Amino acid sequence: MRNFRFLAFTIFIACSFSLNTIAQETQTRVVDEVVAVVNDGVITLSRIKREKKSIVDTYVQEGKSRDEAQRMVDEKQGELIAGLINEELLVQRAKEGGMDRDIEEALNERFVDVMNQFNLKTVEALHAEMEKTGVDPKELRETWRTQIIRERVIQREVQSKVYWEPTGTQVKEYYEKNKSKFTKPETVSISELFLGFAGRDEATVREAAKQIHAQLRAGGDFEAIAKDRSDPGPITQGKGKAEKLPVADLVPTIGNPLKDVKPGDVTVPFEADKLGMIILRVDAREKASNESAFEENIVRVAMMNERLPTEQKKYMAKLREDSYIKINDTYRPSVAPILFADDRTEKSNN
Repeated sequence: MRNFRFLAFTIFIACSFSLNTIAQETQTRVVDEVVAVVNDGVITLSRIKREKKSIVDTYVQEGKSRDEAQRMVDEKQGELIAGLINEELLVQRAKEGGMDRDIEEALNERFVDVMNQFNLKTVEALHAEMEKTGVDPKELRETWRTQIIRERVIQREVQSKVYWEPTGTQVKEYYEKNKSKFTKPETVSISELFLGFAGRDEATVREAAKQIHAQLRAGGDFEAIAKDRSDPGPITQGKGKAEKLPVADLVPTIGNPLKDVKPGDVTVPFEADKLGMIILRVDAREKASNESAFEENIVRVAMMNERLPTEQKKYMAKLREDSYIKINDTYRPSVAPILFADDRTEKSNN
């Protein structure tokens, strides 16, 4: 337990919890409110309000009224705070594990990928394009940093251990008992031609995609046109090609246009998440097979995926158990039952 390690810090934060009372007595204005202490970190009310506003804005963009969106978010405030506490624990774990440098590199790579995708030469140009669409570059960077931290910590401390834990014998035994899971799926190999909206008039981009599609249907050279006109595409991550994608795993946005397209033919132009217009050429298709095949990596991944939800809950419960967490009394009734539900389940099972 880290309680003693954070005793001095906790004494300081305890004063913050009593600020409302002091304010009533002295008429001093409270600048912010500490909602939860997580070891030597804090979750503040201003942070929660920012998170809630971001979620409300997303719901509004999806067509909900602002009042309805606000009500939905307010009802889930306890879950939001519990999630932020868990995120704070993962951020602290990443620092303790010396992962900061790797995370910053991964974060920078993600921004470089976006720059390449939209043919932008500088970070300043990227930020300018983001701001045009109402995206705050600083907020996006923090959101992506949190995502990467979560992925990297769970990958290193949970996934990798669960992946390698079964012995070779156990892997083969699992395969023999579950052969039906390891049949060959239907796959498709594609080439991508992408016209991005960034810095361009959308109507002009859509019209250009129609014209290119007509050229291709008339026998135009896909490779030559793509080399001359295409931006780095989101589906192939700028590589231009992707091989043996399992058809069952494709999201409808991609899977539907590809349906019934034969090798050598192209899809109609379709929009990708408001990023731009895409035309895909089907390079090859491989039919599904009922015959099973043993590939150790694939079997280990299947075994890992079965256990991962449970093992991840155990890991987070252990992080909470080994940490000092204090929730402001105002918010505890809505947060604690959610935050510590898995912990109680784990103890009762033991």
